[in-house]
Amino acid sequence: MYAKNPAMLLRHFSFLKSVLLHAVTAYGGPQAHMGMMMKTFVRQTPYITEQELLEYNAFCQLLPGASSTQTITLIGYKRGGVPLAILTLAIWILPACFLMGMLSFLLRYIDQRALHTDIFKFIAPMAVGFLLYSCFTAFPHAVKNTITTVIMLVGSLVTFFFFRSPFVFPALILIGGVTTNLSHKRIPQVHEKPRKIRWWNFWLFGIIFLAAGVLSETARKNEWAHRKPLNLFENTYRMGSLVFGGGQVLMPMMIEQFSVRPEVVKEKNPNVIQIDKNDMYTGMGIVRAVPGPVFSIASFTGGMALKDMGPEMQTVGCIIGSVAIFLPSALLVLFFFPIWNNLKKYAVIYRSLEGINAVVVGIMIGSTFYLMKDISLIDVKTVSLMNIGVITGTSLLLAYSKLPAPVIVIVCLILGYFW
Repeated sequence: MYAKNPAMLLRHFSFLKSVLLHAVTAYGGPQAHMGMMMKTFVRQTPYITEQELLEYNAFCQLLPGASSTQTITLIGYKRGGVPLAILTLAIWILPACFLMGMLSFLLRYIDQRALHTDIFKFIAPMAVGFLLYSCFTAFPHAVKNTITTVIMLVGSLVTFFFFRSPFVFPALILIGGVTTNLSHKRIPQVHEKPRKIRWWNFWLFGIIFLAAGVLSETARKNEWAHRKPLNLFENTYRMGSLVFGGGQVLMPMMIEQFSVRPEVVKEKNPNVIQIDKNDMYTGMGIVRAVPGPVFSIASFTGGMALKDMGPEMQTVGCIIGSVAIFLPSALLVLFFFPIWNNLKKYAVIYRSLEGINAVVVGIMIGSTFYLMKDISLIDVKTVSLMNIGVITGTSLLLAYSKLPAPVIVIVCLILGYFW
């Protein structure tokens, strides 16, 4: 790979700068991140095409882990192979992880009742505006005939009613892919020799998973003096390896692992990692106001888990949490994506892409309406008119202006502060 040469990375300086700007302004969760990626990496500077972004997003929905993180990692992979993918991942997660790690140090000094969040009041309608933009942009590339229209409509309805289910997105994508394979006439099978599969990062994923589990359990049973960092890595890596559904599923898992379960086992296991439930709730609230991936809450939980061991170990805890939660996502996506590309030469996969792309548009439409139901839009209040204005204005600016996505985010934050 040419990206292995450090000098060649200078060729990607503009791309990495776009990643950094995206990282510090990507509010609204993974659904809004999709619209921002459409603007930043497709329309503003065509690093990838609309169809590629749809495909990457759909593919990542099939894997456990942070889908928006995996999607942007694949954009880096497409631009410069594994080295650039890793650098893209690091730049994307660093701002959010740093802020959430700092929160674990500052929480004791914060009056939680006095947290001023009005500055973020228009972030939700802004996120809806980004989603509307991505829906209109992706629609002509994904919905081209009767079957894809039906798939899109069903996907929208199912997403709206079952949005909180962790398995709804991968299930819809699989069903969409199967549906467009019911007819074999349009795209006949062409036999090609499959390429060799590189297994190293999948073996690495499995080895780390097993080694972390064995070491953590051994440390627990033998009451090793400094076992908490090992336990923290194993707990966080396991959650990053198994969670489907994004941050909305990860955070309840963390509550159970670090707050609820320790109350049950602390008599038998007094050195178990335990985080106060109210502290967890505070972290869960603030991570929504931090740009970047919601999985960055692991940096906060890592710091809180080791805060009793001193500031140095608390810093180590933040690093452990950040690495352990995102490492499985990176290893899985970089292993399975080459296999996916290898399989696309087969007609069954190519036919599946029609249904998958239609489902992705349906998911975006369903997500748009789901997010809108919690935003004041029809009340006879000034805030309702402002919300409608932010949604409409965001969509129109994205579609008909060259204004970068980060500028729109900053304008909405300023509007929230002064309104």
